[in-house]
Amino acid sequence: MSIYFISDTHFGHRNVLRHDDRPFSNIKEHDQTLIENWNNTVKPSDLVYHLGDIFMGCSPGYAKEILNSLNGQLYLIEGNHDHRYIKKQEIRERFIWTKGIHTLDIKKDRKVAHQIVLCHYALRTWHKKHWGSYHLYGHSHGNLDEGDYLSFDVGVNLHNYHPISLEYVVDRLEKKKGKIQKGENKNVIE
Repeated sequence: MSIYFISDTHFGHRNVLRHDDRPFSNIKEHDQTLIENWNNTVKPSDLVYHLGDIFMGCSPGYAKEILNSLNGQLYLIEGNHDHRYIKKQEIRERFIWTKGIHTLDIKKDRKVAHQIVLCHYALRTWHKKHWGSYHLYGHSHGNLDEGDYLSFDVGVNLHNYHPISLEYVVDRLEKKKGKIQKGENKNVIE
């Protein structure tokens, strides 16, 4: 079982093609490509944390069809466009849970190796930030400077329209943490 993260898929949202300059000729091609990329990456037993804005502007029936085509055990960190969809029981029940924010403890040898705070929105401070916890977010579609914080935008348009693995995220943030601790970055962990 592996863990993956993704955000801002915007299934069914025609305008996201223009807003994000996504390289698809139409929303059908966009959605089909994202589904294929997802299912070529994620196995049915894998855990997927979607950090919000999974759909926009599509019918609940289409949303349910998309959800039923995706591999994995799904968790939803609610984004600003999700409230309409998660009100529908047939959509909500596809997720293990839906929340506004969540702290994920990654254990190694029965001890917490990494804490990751998941939120749709980028935070300036988060639980145990000063002790080296990480923060994953979406919403900004790559338009936010992450600066020297141990945070990372998991938006789909930044990662070749694929979910990204826990290992990839930890590797990126561990490298960033090393630079911060060496004083190569200006925002030092206190």
